[in-house]
Amino acid sequence: MRATRDQAGSAAVELAILAPVLVIVLLFTVAVGRLVLARQEVDNAAADAVRAASVAGTPEGALSEAQSVAAADLSADHITCAPIATVTDTSSFFPGGVVKVSVSCATTLSDLSLLALPGHTTLVASAAEVIDRYRSLPTLGGGG
Repeated sequence: MRATRDQAGSAAVELAILAPVLVIVLLFTVAVGRLVLARQEVDNAAADAVRAASVAGTPEGALSEAQSVAAADLSADHITCAPIATVTDTSSFFPGGVVKVSVSCATTLSDLSLLALPGHTTLVASAAEVIDRYRSLPTLGGGG
């Protein structure tokens, strides 16, 4: 009987010690999950931006479409980026060519998690899309 009385209350002490550790592990897991989700959203923004750039009529239009679509996607997904950098390669902007877009998003880790994590991370994604080889593009010389 004496052994049972000596252990009385030990479960409560163990719980009081382990509960904060378990909560921190849970919050860290949530932070990692939100970071992975943010990376996927940047990947999706790059894919949407390159698709919009590939259907634009001119290289200049491709640049502006890619920037606006990437910004709109990340804003709609509630990803706070400061700044959003969109680099569009239109050097092969002709039917059958390839347009490439790279989206870079700098975000603070505290925005991604419930923990007050210090620091920031830069999420980068790239995508490429073939321009439809059977579409017509305006001629560069202005002639018809």
